[in-house]
Amino acid sequence: MAKNLHTAGKQEGMTFLARLARDVAGNTLAMLAAGLFPLLALVGGGIDMGRSYLAQSRLQQACDAGVLAARKKLGSQVVTTGEVPNDVETIGNTFFNVNFRAGAYGTTNRSFAMTLEPDYAISGSATAAVPTTIMNLFGYDKTDLTVACQAKLNFSNTDVMFVLDTTGSMAWTNPGDTQPKIDILRQVVKDFHGQLEGSKTPGTVIRYGFLPYSTNVNVGGILDPDWMVDEWTYQGRVQQDTGRTTTGPVFEQNWTYVSGSDVLGTSYVSTTCPSNTTTWVELRYWRDPDGTENWEYLLNGVQYDCAWLDSTNKRITPRTYTNYRYIYSYLNKGNRTIPVMTWRYQAIPVDVSSLKNNGAGTMRVGNKVTIRKMGGWVQDPVDFEAFFRGCIEERDTYEIDDYSDVDFSRALDLDIDLVPNPGDPSTQWRPILNDISFVRAIDWGGNGTFVPTPGTSDADWDYLNAGWAGLSACPAPARKLAPMTAGEVSTYVDSLFAQGSTYHDIGMLWGARMLSPSGIFAAENADAAGSVTSRHMIFLTDGETAPLDLSYGTYGIEPLDQRRWSSSSSQTLTQVVEGRTAVACEQAKRRNITVWVIGFGTTLNPVLTACAGPGHAFEAADATELQDVFSKIAAQLGDLRVTK
Repeated sequence: MAKNLHTAGKQEGMTFLARLARDVAGNTLAMLAAGLFPLLALVGGGIDMGRSYLAQSRLQQACDAGVLAARKKLGSQVVTTGEVPNDVETIGNTFFNVNFRAGAYGTTNRSFAMTLEPDYAISGSATAAVPTTIMNLFGYDKTDLTVACQAKLNFSNTDVMFVLDTTGSMAWTNPGDTQPKIDILRQVVKDFHGQLEGSKTPGTVIRYGFLPYSTNVNVGGILDPDWMVDEWTYQGRVQQDTGRTTTGPVFEQNWTYVSGSDVLGTSYVSTTCPSNTTTWVELRYWRDPDGTENWEYLLNGVQYDCAWLDSTNKRITPRTYTNYRYIYSYLNKGNRTIPVMTWRYQAIPVDVSSLKNNGAGTMRVGNKVTIRKMGGWVQDPVDFEAFFRGCIEERDTYEIDDYSDVDFSRALDLDIDLVPNPGDPSTQWRPILNDISFVRAIDWGGNGTFVPTPGTSDADWDYLNAGWAGLSACPAPARKLAPMTAGEVSTYVDSLFAQGSTYHDIGMLWGARMLSPSGIFAAENADAAGSVTSRHMIFLTDGETAPLDLSYGTYGIEPLDQRRWSSSSSQTLTQVVEGRTAVACEQAKRRNITVWVIGFGTTLNPVLTACAGPGHAFEAADATELQDVFSKIAAQLGDLRVTK
């Protein structure tokens, strides 16, 4: 029985195990329990990795923001001065901290460090630790994050045209400065060039051009002779017989060069005129059979020609004589009855074709034109010599009454891309002959009334001559766009001098012409190296618009020539100049030229402020502020970007 019971129990137990082995209904829970840990690791890892990714993305953005802010604060002056502003690191850290605050995304151990590279890029490295949540169960308590970043100021191909006010007031000194404004301008331009050249990458082309302006502009040396007229009219004079006679002495005199040299030196600005150091030695005297008396002299030393620029400053031009020998001859012909002559002041035609150097394709700047019997004493006039210094008169135009609706078929001067037609003088420019500029009927004290009609103001004396009076300033020659070395820039800006009145329109007009990619210099101004070139005009002035009706400038002697304005006009000459400045500026911007305007020691007028537009107009009271302004412009010319 017992045996049977034992057998029966064994059989029952074996039956249960067999059933259990065959039954799969209870295995689900065990399998779930067995797969729970891998599933938990997978889900937890995804959650922690997602948070780490978000934190890393934000950390990268903060790193980029930090180095960008620091590089912007560093500016471009560091290239020339080597000085790093004290707050560069502070600015960079501030921007990093604002973009990635302490504890963001639960992070710990946040850090940020920056390094100034040899090429003036700023590199950065940022780290942070992101604590894990679910993955902590598997022994991973944090994720370490590290990102790198770098910001650099890069330049694409760029054209920069400096349009610089070089009027007489640039010889003054701003309060707080120790140097005249023009000396400060020279140094600032040199530093600006160094900043751009030191920041550009290999293969980048930066071209520089210069246009000094005052009463007019000196562009004659860069113009094709076909763009200049063969004949032009000037405010001169001719001898006129009055029909009356008188009795008086008649004499002849003459100066004959023998040997030696006289050298004209470089002009400069001073408040005082130096004393001449010349000495004359009479070598011999003789009398010819016809009664002519002759003296031969030996001349050595320096003579100074001093012309007033304004109420304070003079332009000094030295002339050095070395063993210079000449003969002065004089013949008294006695008294006789002679016709009484007078000067008729009028516009006279002058053949200027001799100023064209057709073979070399340039104008003969420095050459002279001789006009017969326009100089000397009216009873015995002599030939008159007028020199071409390089300044020009504008082509045809009209008196504009609505500057929002300019007829460019008539205002050829404001059409900056119009190429002159050699067969059409209205489209061509005209050489300024500063010496032929008699202002009828104004005397040398500035008294009198402008008389546009010739023949009603004849006189036997000299009316005011704008050229002789220093009222026909011709600035330093302009320079076309081209890459320039530091030495070339230095030599050029050191040649600038301060003289003349403030005509902003002619500066803006020719600055646009010299930058335009589609005008008279289109072939030379095409995009450099086959890639897009950005074009910038830096227009600097130290004063308000200040034309003078006595001046001989780009539109002749305005009350006499009346090409764009007359004393009976509804607008003042200042309003005309400013209206045309605005038109020229608009023409520049239509050629994708960015205009930057700087007032140096002055408040900018509304016309120039509107011309520049938001963010492109600056005022600088002294040398330090001017350096800062140019550094800001340099930084904006470049492309501040993240490079890593």
